[in-house]
Amino acid sequence: MTSPTAAAALAALLLAPSASAQDDRPINTPPEGFTALFNGEDLSNWKADGDVAEHWTVVDGVLHYDGKGESLVTAKDYGDFELFVDWKTGPEADSGIYLRGKPQVQIWDRPDVGSGGLFNNKVGESNPLTVADNPIGEWNTFHIIMEGEKVTVFLNGEKVVDDVVLENWPDYEGPIPATGTIELQHHGNPLEFRNIYIKELD
Repeated sequence: MTSPTAAAALAALLLAPSASAQDDRPINTPPEGFTALFNGEDLSNWKADGDVAEHWTVVDGVLHYDGKGESLVTAKDYGDFELFVDWKTGPEADSGIYLRGKPQVQIWDRPDVGSGGLFNNKVGESNPLTVADNPIGEWNTFHIIMEGEKVTVFLNGEKVVDDVVLENWPDYEGPIPATGTIELQHHGNPLEFRNIYIKELD
């Protein structure tokens, strides 16, 4: 019998290339079984309190962040899930995707290391298995699978994290929460996102 994790990994291999290419679908149109977290028009599904809407804006179906204000956080908590995210940065950028409110699947301009690693891990592997980033200024696609405490990450169709525990920074003694928000994190750099799709897993 195929385990849920193995099945999810197989699905990732099948879906990652087609999701990156969008299968000729319009942007922000999710594949079957997924829901669009970003609808290409506004900040529905995200917490838009404070000055968030001043710094996270939508232009031509792309979510633009100007490098000021707060990170963008989902309005809903999630447990186990698959997540697709397209992202693009400029030079020297530093960002990431928080899972269940915890940091983070790393995004940065580090060609010697690459993006996609679990940056805050101290015991388990923190760096990606390979450098799979596209050149700065081009779109990249994450396919992230989170089941229990473990995370698998594909970047542009290449596996960069293989079923690794996401450690609970800063409380490393405690387990990762069972549910939490997804966050588009920043360190003061302009960023762009699109095609943010999620599927909750049983």
